[in-house]
Amino acid sequence: MDMQRHWSNVYQQKESTSVSWYQDRPVLSLELIQRTEIKPDDAIIDVGAGASTLVDHLYGLNYRNITLLDISEESLNIARERIGDKHDAAIQWIAGDITRLELPQHAYDVWHDRAVFHFLTDPEMRDRYVAQVKHALKPGGHVIMATFAPDGPTQCSGLDVARYDPNTMQHVFGDAFKLVYSTSEQHKTPWAAEQSFIYCYCRMS
Repeated sequence: MDMQRHWSNVYQQKESTSVSWYQDRPVLSLELIQRTEIKPDDAIIDVGAGASTLVDHLYGLNYRNITLLDISEESLNIARERIGDKHDAAIQWIAGDITRLELPQHAYDVWHDRAVFHFLTDPEMRDRYVAQVKHALKPGGHVIMATFAPDGPTQCSGLDVARYDPNTMQHVFGDAFKLVYSTSEQHKTPWAAEQSFIYCYCRMS
């Protein structure tokens, strides 16, 4: 399957506020990013940012070095139009497949991913993803991952997904990462269905 085309079609066919993962305010993501105690000009990358409102809230909290990455340029364009050009100096935009593109080495203090990693059902793709984190994150950097929990959906947007608990997440990422904290969330979709997520906050050695 052409994943870029798949996700572009999703955003062409649906309003960004009607996709299942939409959050008006991503409370847990914001809490965990603030828990890292990074400085306002430290670098945050949001992988699978799409049209998420996380960037709006991060900017509102005075973070000024934010990279938004998504496989779908259409989704990033939605965020660009919503935000406008007033934040241009604070935000970088990258359209591409996280398992294939080249990121700068040791560039980011925080790696955030809500609802991308669980789509990587192929072990080779997961290994590529973890290698990207190790390459792009600064030593001692922070990793915040949110995926479907063991009792979460088995599919999303017509695709199979993997489900995780904190132990399986730690196993996939390996000894280079230390689990600092984990929590769960019952996410309500725009149509009021509930989806179980887990959030894992790790530090890279």
